[in-house]
Formats: sequence, structure tokens, C-alpha cells
Amino acid sequence: MDVLQDKQWQSLEQDIISWRRELHKIPELGNELPQTTQFIRSVLDELGIPYTSLMSGNAIVGLIEGDQPGKCIALRADTDALPIKEDTGLEFASENGNMHACGHDGHAAMLLGAAAWLQAHKDQIKGSVKLLFQPGEEFPGGAEPMIKEGALENPHVDAVFGMHEGQIYPGLKSGLVGIKYGSMMAAMDRLFIKVIGKGGHGANPHLTIDPITLSAEIILSLQTIVSRENKPTEPIVLSITRIDGGYNQNVIPDVVELEGTVRTLNHETREWLSNRIKEVVGALAASRGAQVEIEHTFNYPPLINDSDMVDLAKNAALKLFGEENVIELAEPMMGGEDFAYFSNERPGAFVFLSNPQEVDGKFWGHHHPKFAVDESFFIHGAMLHAQMALDYLQEA
Repeated sequence: MDVLQDKQWQSLEQDIISWRRELHKIPELGNELPQTTQFIRSVLDELGIPYTSLMSGNAIVGLIEGDQPGKCIALRADTDALPIKEDTGLEFASENGNMHACGHDGHAAMLLGAAAWLQAHKDQIKGSVKLLFQPGEEFPGGAEPMIKEGALENPHVDAVFGMHEGQIYPGLKSGLVGIKYGSMMAAMDRLFIKVIGKGGHGANPHLTIDPITLSAEIILSLQTIVSRENKPTEPIVLSITRIDGGYNQNVIPDVVELEGTVRTLNHETREWLSNRIKEVVGALAASRGAQVEIEHTFNYPPLINDSDMVDLAKNAALKLFGEENVIELAEPMMGGEDFAYFSNERPGAFVFLSNPQEVDGKFWGHHHPKFAVDESFFIHGAMLHAQMALDYLQEA
């Protein structure tokens, strides 16, 4: 089937833009998206696509069943927003204090566009397509709860595909599709260390166990793990981003708190680093007569693309956009993405669609009050979803 030449896309393009603008007006946070999900349900109802609701109605799973039996591919779009006050000046800007400052409104609209096209051509589909409209990508995570509630079953999902719009990959020029084999995005973990010493007068440090100087040693030791114990070609980010301790200029406190983020690109390095942090920090504290409490919370896992699925995504994009518009990315990103939960469960591919839009003469980047995207490329994202689904099911 020739997705590119089908004339239905001409009529769908404005629908996709309109759906995105309606979603842009009603940004909601986390896993509580009543208006967002109501809007998506209304569009699916108009399209005649059946769906089920998960996560107390905040996640939607649509199903397009082809006229021929076969496997099942899932297409995923995240739907939540950020607690940012919008400053784009767009006529459809949000006014509720939240903002789709990462492009999830576009993700949902592009998936709805693909769904409309696939539903109209389901007589030519071999197998089925699941539509995963997922909350909580920014926080606290919606993919894992959806999986636990059965999003990848009934029917059983064999593969999963997703994409991210904007210009999340620095340097990926407008109009390009970025693909990546293997590790694409990092695990996103939280590190919390409570350093427990013995406070006292600042003029008598010898009578204390100073948690402030020990915290400084801990921070430097953590960076030494990265620079001296880890293979230089294996990326790790370990950033201490919060230090809280003390309350007066002449008092050594009892406790200092450290907090930060840890980013790794594979499961083995993630486990090794977590264990090594505990060993190094624990030994250093013991050598100073102090105690430590360590919480290393594994949040989103690393996003690792399946090679066969990347091949399919690459070939689908080449059919649609040509070789000059499909770029194989040289390096992974250290940002996190909870699509990784889906690709941990099933062979998956995630791609970047670059469509930045300038506001006041420049593109401001994701998670900024002036973040904006070029709507003219939404049709590309919808077509890529559809082509990817067709190619996978035909090959399967």
C-alpha cells in the first residue's frame, strides 16, 4: 500500500493541526488528565475506533483490527504537560498555568491522524494496531502502570513504536527524522544521600564529626568513580544538584542532605554504578566515624532500540521522506524517556522528528515557556506511524 500517495492525508492534515490546538489549550499534569482523555475519546468515537481506559480513565488504549489475521503492533503517544506558564503568544495558548512545553499535544494529535488513516484502510491491514495514549511521561511515569494493567495484552502486542517531536536532539535540523540503533536515551535515576555526623560549635571542629566536609569528600569521590573507575567510552552522568545542611555561621550541623541525578545507557552499568556508589560512600563515611543513608531510586530504564525495529523505522521513513531527510544519530542522549518501559517489554523503536518553531526570532528548547513546534510537519509524524504499522504487519 502506498501511504505517501494516498489523498486522504490532504484532508487529515488540518484535522491533525486542529486536534493538536485543542489539546494545547487544556494541558494537564501527571496521571490526572480528565479533559485530555475526554477529548481523545471523543475523536476516537468519531472515527469509530473502539478503546478501553486504564489508570482510572487517564490512559486510553485504542484498537484497530484489520480484516486479515496477523500480529499486533502498538503505536504510542504521551499526553501529559508541564507546570509551566506559557509565553508563546500563540492564539491557542494555554491559560490554565500549565503548558505543553515538550510537544506531547502534537504526539497525541499525530497518533490520532495515523489512527484515522489506518481505520479507513483497515480492510488492507493484516493484524491489528494498538493506540497507546499514555499519561505521566514527565512525571511520575505512565508506561509502567499501563503495562501492569494489561495495555500490551488482549490482543498480545508483538512490537511497539514511538516518536518525539520538537528538536530534542541538538543539531537535528528541521524536517529531519533521527534514528538510533541500540541505546538511544538514558536511564533516569535519583540519588539521595543523608550524611549523619555529630554537630557542635564551629570553633571546636575536633569535637564534632563534620558532615559538611564529609559531604564535600563524597561529592568528589562520586565524580572519581565516573572518571577513574568507569570505561571512558561508556557514558555516565552523575550530578549532585542539591546540598542542604547547616543553619548558622558558627554551628556545625548534625546532618547534610545530598540529592542528584544518575544517567546510564545500559542495565549492566546502571547496576554496577548503584552498587559502587553505596560501597564508596559507605566506606568513606565509616572512615570518618559518620553514618550515611543512601537511596538510589531506579526510575525510567535506558531506552534501547531493537535493531530489527530500527531497520523497519528507517525504511519506512526513507519511503516517505527520502534519504536526505533520514539521519542515523551518532550519539545517544542522556535525557530519559519512559517509552523505555514499553521497549523493555517488546521489541521497539523510538525516533525523533525535528520540527522546531521560532518564537521571537529563536527556538527556545523543550520545557521552556516559549517552546513551540512547526505544525506543518505533523503530517509527517502521522504518516510515519501509519507506514511503520503497515510495514511491520506486512512483514510479520
